[in-house]
Amino acid sequence: MLEEKNDNLLEADGNLTDSKESTPTTVETTETNVEPIGAAPEANLNQSIIEAIADTNAEESEDESLKERHDIPMQDYDALTMEALVEELNSLVSNEKVASIKDHVEEIKKAFLAKYNHFIEEKKEEFLAENQDPNEEFQYHFPLKSKFDNIYSVYRNHKNEHFKNLQTSLKNNLENRLAIVEELKELINPQANIKDVLKHFNDLRERWKNAGPIPKDKYNHVWNNYHFHVENFYDYLHLDREARDIDFKHNLEQKQKIVARVKELIKEEDINKAFRELQDLHRIWKEEIGPVSREYREEIWNQFSDLTKQMHDKRELLFEKLRSAEVDNLAKKKEIIAQIEVLATEKVNAHTQWLTQIEKVEALREAFFAAGKVPAEVSEATWAAFKAAVRNFNSFKNSFYKEIKKDQNDNLSKKQALVAKAKALQENTDFASTTPIMKQIQEEWKTIGHVPRKYSDSIWKEFREACNHYFDKLKEHKNEENSEEVAAFENKKAYLETLRAFQLTGDHKTDLEGIKSHIQHWKSLGKVPFGRRHIEGKFNKILDALFEKLSLSKKDSDMMRFTNRMDQLSESNDTRKLESEKIFLIRKIEEIQNEIFQLENNIQFFTNTKNAKKENSIVLEVRKNIAIHKENLEVWKEKLKQLRNLKQE
Repeated sequence: MLEEKNDNLLEADGNLTDSKESTPTTVETTETNVEPIGAAPEANLNQSIIEAIADTNAEESEDESLKERHDIPMQDYDALTMEALVEELNSLVSNEKVASIKDHVEEIKKAFLAKYNHFIEEKKEEFLAENQDPNEEFQYHFPLKSKFDNIYSVYRNHKNEHFKNLQTSLKNNLENRLAIVEELKELINPQANIKDVLKHFNDLRERWKNAGPIPKDKYNHVWNNYHFHVENFYDYLHLDREARDIDFKHNLEQKQKIVARVKELIKEEDINKAFRELQDLHRIWKEEIGPVSREYREEIWNQFSDLTKQMHDKRELLFEKLRSAEVDNLAKKKEIIAQIEVLATEKVNAHTQWLTQIEKVEALREAFFAAGKVPAEVSEATWAAFKAAVRNFNSFKNSFYKEIKKDQNDNLSKKQALVAKAKALQENTDFASTTPIMKQIQEEWKTIGHVPRKYSDSIWKEFREACNHYFDKLKEHKNEENSEEVAAFENKKAYLETLRAFQLTGDHKTDLEGIKSHIQHWKSLGKVPFGRRHIEGKFNKILDALFEKLSLSKKDSDMMRFTNRMDQLSESNDTRKLESEKIFLIRKIEEIQNEIFQLENNIQFFTNTKNAKKENSIVLEVRKNIAIHKENLEVWKEKLKQLRNLKQE
C-alpha cells in the first residue's frame, strides 16, 4: 500500500501550528505500483488478500448503504417456494435501502424465474396434451408472477433513482477532492507566508474530510495521491523532531490497538462478523491513522498483514465446510433426480395410480428445492438435469392422458346425444311413456365416463336443466292427479258401504252379473293415492265373501279374483308387481309340472312290480293326485296367458 511505502511523515489529521521555512522539494504527482522483484509467494498472497479488502472498502465508501447488505442474511433462496420468494422480495424492497439489497434481489429473481419458467413449461405441456387444436394458443395467467413483476418494478425504479443521484454526487465529490490535491501541490511556495500556508493547509484537510464519497474505481488512487502530497508538504516544512515523534508514537499506539483487536477477532466464533470488523479496521488504518516511525513501519505492517491472512485462512476453512455441505447437497439432488427418472419409466394404467405417481414427484420436487445449494460450477447442470427428469415424467404422464383423451371425446359425444334426447323430450306430456325413457337416459348418463374438463361443467348443466324441466312438469302433473286420486278414494270408501249392503238373490246368473257390475263400477271410480291402496284389499275381501256364496267352481272363482287383481295392478301402472307376478306364475307352473312328472314316475314304478294288483289302491290315489295337479296346472297357465295378454295391451 502506497501510504505504507511512504509512511515516514505526519498524516494530515494533526493540527499544524508552526514550522520552519526551507527549500521546496520536488513533488511527485503520479503513482506507480511496482511488484517487488523476487517477492515471496506468501507476501503476494497477503497483498492479494489486502487488495481484495481494499476493493470492498472502496465499493462501500462509494455508497455507505452497501455496508448494510452484510447485516441482511443471504438465505438459500433456491430452497424457497415462489410464494415465499415473493414475500421475501416485498419485505426487502419495503424495509431496506435499495443499494444494500442488490445482491439479495438478484438471487431472489434468479430463483423465482427458474421456478416460474419450469412451472409454465409444465402447464404448457399439460395444455398441449389436452388440446389437439393447433390454432388454440397456450395462455396461462399466474397472479403471483404479476405480483412479483410489480414489486421488482418498484425496486428497479428506486434503484435507478438512487444511482442517478449517487452518480451526480460522486462526480462532484471527485472533482472537489482532485481540486484539493491540486491546491496541496500549490502550497509549496518559498515566497509564501508560512502561517498563511499552514492555515490554508488545515482548511484543505478539513475540506477533504467533508468532501464525501467518490467512485470506487478512483478511491485508492485519489487517497494515495492525497497522502503522497500531504507527506511532501511535511517534508517541505521540515517539522521539528519532537512534534514528529509525538505524532509517530500516537499513530503507532493506534495501530497496535488495531493489531491487538485483530488478535481477538481471530478467536471470534462468528467468522463473518469478525471479517466484517477486520474490513472496517483496514479502512481505519488507511483513512484515519497516519504514518509511524520508519523503524516500526515494516514490523507493525507485517503483524497486521499476517493477522489478516490468518483471519482469511479461518474464513476459507468456513467456506470449505460450506462447499463440503454443497457437495452433500449435490449428492442428495442427484438421488432425487434419479428417483424421478425411475418414475418416468413406471407404466401405470389408471387415473388413480397416476395421481399417486404425481404425488410422489411433487414430494421429490419439494425435497429437491429444500436440499440446499450445490457447488456453483454444477448448479446450472444440476438444475437442467432436474428439469429434464420432471419434463420426461410429464411427457410420460401426458402420453397416458392423450390415450384417454380419445375416450373422453367419445364420452362427450355420447353425453351430447343424451342431452339432445333429453331436450327433445322435456316438453312431452305423455308422462306414462316418457318418464321411463327419461329415467333410462339418466341411468345411461351415469354409465358414461369422464369428458374433457373444459366441457364437463357446461354439458352437465345442459343435461340437468333438461331433466329438471321435464320432471318439474311431471311433478306438477302428479300434483293435479293427486287431487283426483283423493276424490277417487273418498268415492271408493263410500262405495264400500254400498257393496257391503249387496245381497245375493240366489239366482246364479243374476248374482254373477251383479258382482261383475260392482267390479266395473269400482274400476270406473279411478286410482287412489299410493298410500291409501289398502282400500283395494277391503274391496277384494268383500268380493271373496260374495264369491264364496256363489255356486261357482273353484276355477271360475279363482280366475275372477285373479282377473280383478291384475286389472288393478295394470291400472296403477305397477310394472314391478306385474313382472313379479309373472315370475311367480312361471315358477308355480314349473313346480306343478315337476310334481306331475314325479307322480307319473311313481306310477310307472308301481305298475312294473310283481304285486301291481296288490298295490292298485296306491296307484289309483296317485292318479287322482295327478288329475288334481293337471287341473291346477291349467288354471295357472290360464293366469299366465291372461297376464301376458294384459302386458301386450
